[in-house]
Amino acid sequence: MRIVLVGPPGAGKGTQAAFLAQNLSIPHISTGDLFRANISRQTELGKLAKSYMDAGNLVPDEVTIAMAKDRMEQPDAENGFLLDGFPRNVSQAEALDELLESESMQLDAVLDLEVPEDEVVKRIAGRRVCRNESAHVFHVTYKPPAKEGVCDVCGGELYQRDDDSEETVRKRLEVYHTQTEPIIDYYKAQGLVVTISALGKVEDVTRRAMEALKRGEDEK
Repeated sequence: MRIVLVGPPGAGKGTQAAFLAQNLSIPHISTGDLFRANISRQTELGKLAKSYMDAGNLVPDEVTIAMAKDRMEQPDAENGFLLDGFPRNVSQAEALDELLESESMQLDAVLDLEVPEDEVVKRIAGRRVCRNESAHVFHVTYKPPAKEGVCDVCGGELYQRDDDSEETVRKRLEVYHTQTEPIIDYYKAQGLVVTISALGKVEDVTRRAMEALKRGEDEK
């Protein structure tokens, strides 16, 4: 199967992508991993991306698309893949369609992880991270430490990262609604979108996703 995973920050895309890719025996292709791999290997695309990042600029779509194309052409992706973090906007979605068409391939589904905005804010703004090197993560509601502000593992101080503040989370959600959410309508027009609730236990969300994907395949 060839799947695109979509959802707001805090929807658990990374976690679900790993489980779904394992269950479906396809590679999980994450934009972040693509950038890190190309930069660490010092590929031409990696050097190009780093030059933009070092200058404080966004990496152009064509560079991201070229990285994704290179990864999707690897042998382990022959029978499918799960894209996480790409496409991020409609122009990238259009470019992906063109790329797949040129390779006589097409997407099977776009899995939309749905989470209420207040829950996203609660999930992210409630995170607390240990200042020590271990960087253990806790949550004020879902995984509170035994003693407030203290890491259960090493006794280090727990703090809230700047990018986890409620103000920053709401700004990230604005960017998602403006830039990424429109791809859901783009793919709905192609009959590809499968929407599931991303609330509840991780394993329950994975089960819902697998069942929804299977239903979508059966209905084709």
